[in-house]
Amino acid sequence: MPFRIVRNDITKMTTEAIVNTANDHASVGTGCDYAIYKAAGYDQLLTYRKENIGFVPEGDVFITPGFQLSAKYIIHAVSPLYMDGEQGEEDKLRSCYRKSLQLAKEYGIKSISFPLISTGGFGYPQEEGMRIAVDEIHAFLLSNEMDIYLVVFDSNATRLGEKLFPDLEAYIDCNYVDVAKQEEYGATFESAPPRALSRIFSRIPSRASSRESSHVAGRETAPLRPCAFDSCDEEALDELQSKLDERMGHMEDTFSEYLMYLIQSKNMENAEVYRRAIVDKKVFSKIKNNPDYHPKKITALCLCVGAQLNLDESKDLLARAGYALSPCDKQDIIFSYFIEHGIYDMIELDIQLEEHGLPCIIE
Repeated sequence: MPFRIVRNDITKMTTEAIVNTANDHASVGTGCDYAIYKAAGYDQLLTYRKENIGFVPEGDVFITPGFQLSAKYIIHAVSPLYMDGEQGEEDKLRSCYRKSLQLAKEYGIKSISFPLISTGGFGYPQEEGMRIAVDEIHAFLLSNEMDIYLVVFDSNATRLGEKLFPDLEAYIDCNYVDVAKQEEYGATFESAPPRALSRIFSRIPSRASSRESSHVAGRETAPLRPCAFDSCDEEALDELQSKLDERMGHMEDTFSEYLMYLIQSKNMENAEVYRRAIVDKKVFSKIKNNPDYHPKKITALCLCVGAQLNLDESKDLLARAGYALSPCDKQDIIFSYFIEHGIYDMIELDIQLEEHGLPCIIE
């Protein structure tokens, strides 16, 4: 299910839950925080927070009733205050999105609206905040179903979303309707579940069945048109099915687990990969030994090069860390180009980064 970037007032959203940019202490801030408290019932919501929640650290979340809002729940994400980007702000902001979605899932919530967390009074740069929001939401939707709205208040943020992520369904809806239209999407081969894939393979005729079909009621009929798989022998089809089953077995892998699987499947050595990627051995060791380790995006990109992944494998691996390759980001375009063309040379890639005014990887 795609998610939408909506221009609207988050307090007017009719989803089951909305997300608030909360303070760590039981106090009400400005902007989104104040607007939600005011719409929900200022004194009622603040009293509930003081009596039932108390202090919550940055990056964590908690849930309250929606009180006078249309939303049944408010998920409060304690937003990081942006200092200089070197104080763990990104990790905390990602945690806000990740934990909000997990909490919504635990409560059985089917639809949720997010503000652009931390980009208002908390000072997080809007463009980077948008990237992080889309990364985390996209990663969640890879294995979960939920209607998710990213609600921005001004037209500049809407245009930013359309510019950075043209593949997303972004639209302006200044008069948000009470009941959103439900759209139906046909299954594609790429998104089809295992059962659907089994049905696809079951339709592939063997050469024997093709011969038999040319004799109907004792008379000759025109043979079936050859299937794309007819040139494959039974062993090749079995091998294809085996590889597909193996890939399906790794659907729930984390970034770390899937990276290790890809390295092993390519018969590579770990040292070979992190050296080619120019990733520090200690960092690679942390990734290897901690299944839930969350690497920086540049580290994940370098490991795609180090493991000599193709473009589809790279997108899959990056998504497991909540990242995506943006067609509007110079760094992403350069990495995509090198990976797509099978150029796994970090020195040449680094030269291109420098020539395009981007930070070098090799110091």
